[in-house]
Amino acid sequence: MDIDLNALSLKELKDLQSQVAKAINGFEDRRKKEALAELEETARARGFSLAELTGIAPVRKRSPATAKYANPTDPTDTWSGRGRKPRWFEAALKDGKKPEELAI
Repeated sequence: MDIDLNALSLKELKDLQSQVAKAINGFEDRRKKEALAELEETARARGFSLAELTGIAPVRKRSPATAKYANPTDPTDTWSGRGRKPRWFEAALKDGKKPEELAI
């Protein structure tokens, strides 16, 4: 596959360059997947999972938290009780309300 690079325009050269970069990345990704599949097969043949041998736990997706508190002025504005307190929650506490009064 001989390509006369001197005969190509700058646009054609840049297109070729991006195609080569994509092909290289795709090749590396395929090789990594093949190696991972081979390692998993070897671990499974010996009675283990790859996660057990590497000490890496499988990624668990956390379900969204359910709302526990609602904004008294806008009930659609809710907070689960996780993370940073919303401004409306802090303002309500400063006004003398208790968290139990804001609970859904």
